[in-house]
Amino acid sequence: MPEITIFGWFHTIIGIAALLSGVYSLVKFRIIRFADTTGKTYLFCTLLAAASALGLYNATGEFNKAHILAILTLGALAVGRIAETTQLFRQFSSYIQATSYTATFLFHMIPAITDGLMRLPVSDPIVKSVEDPLLKQFYLAFLIGYLVLLASQLLWLRKQKEAA
Repeated sequence: MPEITIFGWFHTIIGIAALLSGVYSLVKFRIIRFADTTGKTYLFCTLLAAASALGLYNATGEFNKAHILAILTLGALAVGRIAETTQLFRQFSSYIQATSYTATFLFHMIPAITDGLMRLPVSDPIVKSVEDPLLKQFYLAFLIGYLVLLASQLLWLRKQKEAA
């Protein structure tokens, strides 16, 4: 794998900041919201990470699956923000917001684990190819984790609505 560029380091640091603030938001508030400082940090860093991902290309200079995830992330951010600030989705707005913003967390994890395992340790990376079965196991674990987290968020939101 080629050396990481300054732009690559910017992207990586912003992505790590997003993940850390996202974990904090999910643990403390159960959902990611723009109204919370850590939620705002997560969403802003996620926007920067997704936008910068579109400028990163592998050695072949091709558009790849990571670029598709960046586009999905930007779309999920837009849908989540619309759901959070309007009543376009009516009584489903909070559910769509949670689904969208939490999906961005899943979209972060896929390239993060891929890049991490393909680069580390520097002398002999754990994974040599994106087709490695270990990566596929991580992807499945992240998908299951997302579905469990999302289900718990949606149930919590429903309880919040019933209590109101």
